Amino acid sequence: MTIIAQPQGLYFEDFQVGDTIETMGRTVTEADIVNFAGISGDFYRLHTDEEYAKTTMFGTRVAHGLLVLSIATGLAMRLGFMEGTVEAFMGLEWQFRRPVFIGDTVRVHAEVAEKKPMKRLGGGLVTLRVKVLNQKGETVQRGTWTVLVRSKDASTSPSAG
Repeated sequence: MTIIAQPQGLYFEDFQVGDTIETMGRTVTEADIVNFAGISGDFYRLHTDEEYAKTTMFGTRVAHGLLVLSIATGLAMRLGFMEGTVEAFMGLEWQFRRPVFIGDTVRVHAEVAEKKPMKRLGGGLVTLRVKVLNQKGETVQRGTWTVLVRSKDASTSPSAG
């Protein structure tokens, strides 16, 4: 038996301005922070040294902002709407609004803000207005993600695949 993986995500035509998604939550752990420090090389004491962090305005360690952004992209991917149809992450504009602490649970709320056909690339650009919310519903990060999404026509053309 041969099994061929097919895209499961939404195609460019499936996205409509105003559509929203919300992910499940994910709790940020000490292990997340330690692992991210090791992968990124960012061992800044605010993230890795509790005694130092106690002397800061936060009073305790804070998760790396880019760790939280990475968790947010992972949460969005787990929904499957980008699986196999997003060709490229084209850009982002991002703001870090509040700290995220060990034990905070974050989730993603995203809204389709804009669509721009890019026929020469076989699809179009979809811009998502994204908020990362903590367990209190506070926005901890926000901005836009722009992704290149495959068109249905590009997926069914003889040259596709």
